[in-house]
Amino acid sequence: MNIFKNLMVLAVMVLATVSCKNEAKPEVKTVEVASETSKTLDPNATYAKAEFTIDGMTCEIGCARTIEKKIAKMEGVKSAKVDFDKKLAMVEYNEAKVSTTSLTTTVTNVADIYKVSDMKTVNDFSTVE
Repeated sequence: MNIFKNLMVLAVMVLATVSCKNEAKPEVKTVEVASETSKTLDPNATYAKAEFTIDGMTCEIGCARTIEKKIAKMEGVKSAKVDFDKKLAMVEYNEAKVSTTSLTTTVTNVADIYKVSDMKTVNDFSTVE
């Protein structure tokens, strides 16, 4: 009788193990991400360089990098660098597609706390240490 109980328990365990297969397959989603290499720059365009101060930034990664990425994604922007410590943005852009007003608008649209001042066009960027 004891052998019969052991066999029944073993049979139930095998049946439970075999019948309870979890074959849920993970869902794979493809998301297209624009890369910097996909941006085409006009070699015949006239590029200008602008420097300006951004007030209201409280951190390097959350504020400065977010602003830098937003500016860099603008059509006609060749390069963008935001220095958190100096509160300085340096942008090289196509004059036909981007204006200093659109740069200011892009920065202030990231968050209401960011204020642009001392906007100036330069021949060479300030050195960032």
